Amino acid sequence: MEFTAAQIAELLQGTVEGDGDVSVHTLSKIEEGVKGGLSFLANPQYTPYIYTTSASAVIVNNDFIAEREISATLIRVPNAYEAFAKLLELYNKIKHEKKGIEQPVFIDETAKVPDDIYLGAFAYIGKNVAIGSGSKIYSQVYIGDNVRIGKNALIFPGVKILADTQIGDSVTLHAGVVIGADGFGFAPNSSDSFSKVAQIGNVIIEDHVEVGANSSIDRATLGSTIIRKGVKLDNLIQIAHNVEIGENTVIAAQTGVAGSTRIGANCMIGGQVGIVGHVTIGNRVRIAAQSGIGSNLADDTIWQGSPAFDHRDYLKSYVMFRKLPSIIQDIKEKLSKQNS
Repeated sequence: MEFTAAQIAELLQGTVEGDGDVSVHTLSKIEEGVKGGLSFLANPQYTPYIYTTSASAVIVNNDFIAEREISATLIRVPNAYEAFAKLLELYNKIKHEKKGIEQPVFIDETAKVPDDIYLGAFAYIGKNVAIGSGSKIYSQVYIGDNVRIGKNALIFPGVKILADTQIGDSVTLHAGVVIGADGFGFAPNSSDSFSKVAQIGNVIIEDHVEVGANSSIDRATLGSTIIRKGVKLDNLIQIAHNVEIGENTVIAAQTGVAGSTRIGANCMIGGQVGIVGHVTIGNRVRIAAQSGIGSNLADDTIWQGSPAFDHRDYLKSYVMFRKLPSIIQDIKEKLSKQNS
C-alpha cells in the first residue's frame, strides 16, 4: 500500500516540511533508507544519516534543526520514536488483515467459529471449541477440545493449544507455542522409579497477553496455571504447572519458572533467569539476567546473581571479586615480609 507524506502526517498529527505529495510504500531504518521508504530519526547518534539517506520521507522530532540540506521530506511530530512505533503497529495490523477459511481444515461440528475469523490451511479445531470474532488462526494450529479463545486473537503457525485452555481477548501466540501440555509431575515409587501424577487442571491466559515463539505454559496439576492481563513473555520460556504471573509482568527469553510459584504484577525479569518452585515474588520486582531465585522476594526490590541477592550488595561484592587476585597478592607479600 502507498501513502503520501501528507497522509502520514495527518495520521500522526504532525506537519510536513518538503514535498507532501511524495509517496512511500515501505518502512526502513534511516541508515538503510530506500526510495519510496519511510524512516525515522529519534536517537541523535543517527543524525548524520538524515543527510545521506535515500528514504523519501523521515519522521523527526519537532525540535530537530537541520545543519545542511536534506533531500527527504520531513514529517515533524512531538515524539518521533512513538510516532514510528504507531506506524509499525498499523503496518503490522494491515499485514495480518486476513479473513476466510482456507482448505483443508478440520472443524468439529460442535465448535463455534464465527464468520469473520481467518483460519489457515491444515488447522484443527476440536470439540466444543469457541473462538471469538476477529481472531486469526494460521496454518497448522491445533486447538484441543473445550478450548475458549476470545476476540481478536492472533495465533501464528504451529501453535498447539491443548484441551480446556481459556484465552482472553487480543492475545498473541507466536509460532511454536505450546499451551496446556502436562506439568512436570512425577512421584517416586517403591520400585525406585517414578510414577506419573495426572495433570488434570488447565491454563488461563487473560486479555492482551503476548507469548513468544517456542515458549511453553504447562497445565496445572489441579486448578489453573494463570497468566494475568498484559503479561509479555519472550521466546523460549518455560512456565510450569500451577504458576501464576501477575498483570503487566515482562519476562525475557530462556527463563524458567518452576511449579506453583507466584510472580506479582509489573515485574521485570531478565533472560536465562531460573526460579525455583513454591516461592512468591512480590510486585514491581526486577531480576537481572542469569540470576537464580531460590526464595521469596519482597515488593519493589532488585536482585542479581546465582543464587541471587540484593542488587546493590551484588555490585559491591562484584567490585571486590574482581580485585581478589591483587588482594591475595598483597596478603602474600605482607605475610612474606612478616616471616622474613
